[in-house]
Amino acid sequence: MSDRDSEVLPLPPRYRFRDLLLGEQPPPSDDRVQVEFYVNENTFKERLKLFFIKNQRSSLRIRVFNFSLKLLTCLLYIVRVLLDDPGQGIGWAPILWVERRMALWVIQVVVAVISFLETMLLIYLSYKGNIWEQIFRVPFVLEMINTLPFIITIFWPPLRNLFIPVFLNCWLAKHALENMINDFHRAILRTQSAMSNQVVILFCTLLCLLFTGTCGIQHLERAGENLSLLTAFYFCIVTFSTVGYGDVTPKIWPSQLLVVVMICVALVVLPLQFEELVYLWMERQKSGGNYSRHRAQTEKHVVLCVSSLKIDLLMDFLNEFYAHPRLQDYYVIILCPAEMDMQVRRVLQIPLWSQRVIYLQGSALKDQDLMRAKMDNGEACFLLSSRNEVDRTAADHQTILRAWAVKDFAPNCPLYVQILKPENKFHVKFADHVVCEEECKFAMLALNCICPATSTLITLLVHTSRGQEGQESPEQWQRTYGRCSGNEVYHIRMGDSKFFREYEGKSFTYAAFHAHKKYGVCLIGLKREQHKSILLNPGPRHTLAASDTCFYINITKEENSAFVFAQEERRKQRAGPGPHLPVRSILASMGTVAMDLQNAECRPSQSSAGSKLALPSENGSGSRRPSIAPVLELADNSALLPCDLLTDQSEDEVTPSDEEGLSAVEYVKGYPPNSPYIGSSPTLCHLLPVKAPFCCLRLDKGCEHNSYEDAKAYGFKNKLIIVSAETAGNGLYNFIVPLRAYYRPRRELNPIVLLLDNRPDRHFLEAICCFPMVYYMEGSVDNLDSLLQCGIIYADNLVVVDKESTMSAEEDYMADAKTIVNVQTMFRLFPSLSITTELTHPSNMRFMQFRAKDSYSLALSKLEKRERENGSNLAFMFRLPFAAGRVFSISMLDTLLYQSFVKDYMITITRLLLGLDTTPGSGYLCAMKIGEDDLWIRTYGRLFQKLCSSSAEVPIGIYRTESHVFTESQISVNMEGCEDMRQAPGPWEAQVGPGGGGSTQGRHADGDDPVEHPLLRRKSLSWARKLSRKGSQPAKTPAAAERISQQRLSLCQRSERQELSELVKNRMKHLGLPTTGYDEISDQQNTLSYVLINPPPDTTLKPNDIVYLIRSDPLAHVAGSSPSHKLSCNPETRDETQL
Repeated sequence: MSDRDSEVLPLPPRYRFRDLLLGEQPPPSDDRVQVEFYVNENTFKERLKLFFIKNQRSSLRIRVFNFSLKLLTCLLYIVRVLLDDPGQGIGWAPILWVERRMALWVIQVVVAVISFLETMLLIYLSYKGNIWEQIFRVPFVLEMINTLPFIITIFWPPLRNLFIPVFLNCWLAKHALENMINDFHRAILRTQSAMSNQVVILFCTLLCLLFTGTCGIQHLERAGENLSLLTAFYFCIVTFSTVGYGDVTPKIWPSQLLVVVMICVALVVLPLQFEELVYLWMERQKSGGNYSRHRAQTEKHVVLCVSSLKIDLLMDFLNEFYAHPRLQDYYVIILCPAEMDMQVRRVLQIPLWSQRVIYLQGSALKDQDLMRAKMDNGEACFLLSSRNEVDRTAADHQTILRAWAVKDFAPNCPLYVQILKPENKFHVKFADHVVCEEECKFAMLALNCICPATSTLITLLVHTSRGQEGQESPEQWQRTYGRCSGNEVYHIRMGDSKFFREYEGKSFTYAAFHAHKKYGVCLIGLKREQHKSILLNPGPRHTLAASDTCFYINITKEENSAFVFAQEERRKQRAGPGPHLPVRSILASMGTVAMDLQNAECRPSQSSAGSKLALPSENGSGSRRPSIAPVLELADNSALLPCDLLTDQSEDEVTPSDEEGLSAVEYVKGYPPNSPYIGSSPTLCHLLPVKAPFCCLRLDKGCEHNSYEDAKAYGFKNKLIIVSAETAGNGLYNFIVPLRAYYRPRRELNPIVLLLDNRPDRHFLEAICCFPMVYYMEGSVDNLDSLLQCGIIYADNLVVVDKESTMSAEEDYMADAKTIVNVQTMFRLFPSLSITTELTHPSNMRFMQFRAKDSYSLALSKLEKRERENGSNLAFMFRLPFAAGRVFSISMLDTLLYQSFVKDYMITITRLLLGLDTTPGSGYLCAMKIGEDDLWIRTYGRLFQKLCSSSAEVPIGIYRTESHVFTESQISVNMEGCEDMRQAPGPWEAQVGPGGGGSTQGRHADGDDPVEHPLLRRKSLSWARKLSRKGSQPAKTPAAAERISQQRLSLCQRSERQELSELVKNRMKHLGLPTTGYDEISDQQNTLSYVLINPPPDTTLKPNDIVYLIRSDPLAHVAGSSPSHKLSCNPETRDETQL
């Protein structure tokens, strides 16, 4: 073939695609052939099959028509029976022949012909090569029995009165109904309910059995007693229900045989139907059924998606979610792929929850299950990760896929997502609210080291409480602690508030102090109308506007508060025009006493050095109460000097003698250059000018840069903070950042030692090598040598992080076993060390610092059970380790995500308090210790005024430590039944001298004589009687026997303590460590600590109180500040926190 012939010529313009679509025909002279391609449906058979079978809508119409024909034939049979007049006598003639009128015969013949033609057409369309399979099908046989005889009567008139069992068409109607339901569900594109279909099939089967039996017996009894249809129906009901009255019975053998056949069929068919129904019912109970579309459109519901549902997680969610009054009418739909366990099933059967909680077994990745939960109509969707998984990254991946699936299915449904690992957080940035567990956990544990019990403070703030916990307790600290635990964070628009609207145009600190003085509420932050950022304590320069949204801490929100003004108004009228007390509103639910400073002389403080709480010199003597400078309505710009935080005042305060001992390395302030994960909030921190080599980060091994091999050799000025973790995850980065933030003075920076089971990778070391005094060491918390090498005897705080490898245990609550035992060992070896422990399950915190025969712990256990029975969400709050901030469980922060549904600002405020986010102009959380010299302030209200007027700081609570002294009402254990105390010391560890005097130890810190205590005196007499009965020397008196017993107990106790001390010292000598720093005698068992959130203004300050402060951002009002610009700093406004 030539090249010209092989060349493909271009199509002329008339063959363009547009012309082909328009059907333009080529001219006859063209040699091209137009070929039309068809699918199989173009044939006549395929088109009929498409209409009758394949097309859902047309097939549904055919099924409805067929079903109507079968019902019509059954109805015509009943009409024929009612019009029939059978003859009397016994014989086969009444059974074989019936009386059928001409009009009725015509109608039956027409219906039979239509049914026959339709059946033959469907046989032809569904024929696939095996004709016998089609012929011997039961529906085809029944169709032939009921239609062919009528067609034959057309051609043979004598057979027009032949009996034809048309009533058998009820089974064909049942078959048509099943097909019709299937086509109906296919046509409307909905998944059919197998349960409802099976119920319909069972009902139709029973109805067909009754109809067949009634018509058959009635017809056969034409040759007998000639029963009516109603009598035959009555007989079938009595027979099938196994009642069997016997008043109606078949008389001839054909009818008797039919009854036997019908009973056998019923015994075979009905059990199969019931078995299928029961199976579907059980499966529906497991899967939970559906949430109807009608309910979703008329009721409000939220969806909880979890991979596995535990009873603790469920109860925490339900108790916190339904604690808000406006959520009482909401429904909770639980979507979980796992089968409901027995504990969850029992809880959901309680009437309180059974009417509001619906459990659906299904996956969030299936649109079908999301449709069952009506996700597109939901008010919110909560996606919780499974923290009990060993592979937490895999658990996050599952949560991310669920979030994507929900967002794809219901883009308008608000998402509340919980993520475990911080590096996975950016995948769900589209969610409305995201809580990263490890970010919050490590930041909270870090603040616990510098602000004691921060974990308890945050936990109490994010839990919904009535403030009624512990009010029936005989102890004052439990009543005060329980009442203050009811404080939560609320918000209100300032122009609509009775609390704050009178302070419009005033400074923030002025409004905060006077609102606390007048109403007992603590104003902590606000949000401008035109800005989205929340500012905590924006400082005195910030002027309040009516459009601002105020955030405050109080027992209840302002809308639920009662204001009492009438008594004050009457008192004002009686007082006359002279000096009078200010009008104060009192919250009915709080009952705080407002502070009266009207007669105090208020003049600005002139002191420029010393502590911010120093006693004013002009009031240092005399009997008059010292005055405190008033809080100014507007900030005095002349008194507030600008300050550059890129310099540190602590550097200027270092004396030359101190500089000689310090390292020559100067710290700088800047943003960490390397973040270990995407999405971390940038925070200005103390940094090294040059990154430290990786070899210098190893604490226990020297390198070419230094030869230090233990913590003692470094010569740290401050106490160490040791963190024990399994791996150096990215979340551990958030432990370091709050402790190296720019607002922490350099002189207060504590060295950080990471005690890791596994060696950290280079990415993590690259992220932490820019921070000063951060080291790591490979070791385990259960190894005494590792603890000693990392400098535990020079540490103030030890943080034990829950290990991921122990979270999955055969018994769920045993996941904390190893951690608890290890911490108990350290508690015995190093009693003066402050240990903060993270547990998986909050219920296990009762085992922290466990004492087997401590009656006070037993009394607290009973108090916890009583509070739980009263419906408290914080039943564990009175456990001493939790109250003191020594133990923490991340599951207690789940309520932060739940509260965000009602308070969308709670996550933001919590992150600001923890230092995870640093909004320009927003303050930060810190602490200040009250010393003996500061007690002249006397009350919390006066302290509030002093801090607001001097340093513009807003206090939000107190961490109080007091002596632990027993009273008789505290001990709920019968002391008479615990007489044998030879193996352990009693609750009062008393040493009785030769003269019978006693000196208290242990929990007696006030110097009271334990012998004078009635319970102890009774106990001593019982010991004396017991020793006198057992003693073999009659010369010894009971007093002498008691003295010997007490001395033995003291010796046993000292020997145990000495044994532990010698163990530690021997290991230190073996490792080549000096033993001078080990203090084996100091013990903290005689004190208890607890948190008071927003206490009343008249609360008396006590020594060693630690006050939680929200300090304003020093960089907020620095004009023209830049990294290279340095200004002098006012000493009075600098950080002088005593920790």
